[in-house]
Amino acid sequence: MSADGGEWAVVVVNYGSSALLEVNLAATVAEATPDIVVVVDNPTTSAERERMRDLAHRQGWTLVEPDTNTGFGGGVNLGVAAALEAGARGLLLLNPDAQMGGDSIDVLRKATADAPLVLCAPRIVTPAGAVWFAGSDVSLVDGRTRSHAKRAQHPGEATWEWLTGACLWFTAALWHATGGFDEDYFLYWEDVDFSRRVVLAGGTVKVVTDSVAVHDEGATHRSRRQPNRAKSETYYYFNIRNRMLFATRFLDEEGIRRWRAGVTASAREVILRGGRAQLLRSSAPWRAYFRGVRDARRIADERLGADFGRVRAAARG
Repeated sequence: MSADGGEWAVVVVNYGSSALLEVNLAATVAEATPDIVVVVDNPTTSAERERMRDLAHRQGWTLVEPDTNTGFGGGVNLGVAAALEAGARGLLLLNPDAQMGGDSIDVLRKATADAPLVLCAPRIVTPAGAVWFAGSDVSLVDGRTRSHAKRAQHPGEATWEWLTGACLWFTAALWHATGGFDEDYFLYWEDVDFSRRVVLAGGTVKVVTDSVAVHDEGATHRSRRQPNRAKSETYYYFNIRNRMLFATRFLDEEGIRRWRAGVTASAREVILRGGRAQLLRSSAPWRAYFRGVRDARRIADERLGADFGRVRAAARG
């Protein structure tokens, strides 16, 4: 039972990571004993689908099987819908490469017992104990994202706080108040968007530092045979594109123009998260850069053009 007296669920979106779920989700469930476990299996191969079916059957998990890849946000929406239908009132969203102990989950549950409109995240560390996440901000100046630890380097800068979708705790009440994840992002930035909509719905976002999750991001790269630092072309493209999508959702015209002007600098920063050596080994980062910049500019221009059209129509009216 959850801290508010209702059932609680773990929701995981899978994409070719059944081996990670067999380790991480199984360990979390064994220790924390949630009432409901939902895995959304975005399709990759028929063999992976069969492995996921077998694992879910053995573990007693509810498996949701979309016919097409719904992306992360779409997968979360499907998983939460299944959990709510099963009676969940509290929900833990967890990455396939993350684990949590029962005590840490209890801390999150208690944080919303009397505050149902609080979106919570634990402090997230690597297997070696290094801090991977302890709160993040998005700059309203240029759309860069950075950790709370860097706030002192940017005194007075306007920011919005956001929590990573790698591990979130929220109530059914908060989910209904926000309407869930925005599926237009497909991958990346949907957690930034969700955090912002929590605030606009009258809620707050909070890092619960006494709660800890372990995130083995390198396990995802190893399972897909990527160098540890390199990111996928998908990662680069959607991080570049979705920064501008977020801007058009929440910023005024001046803010959109400002973020559009900095799109190439922001895109370079995203690409270099994977290091410089990758630029000599693969064309993928270059493709992601040019596609992402192109589509980010298009998204901004469509929004700005629509706003200009509305102004002209109002003037004529």
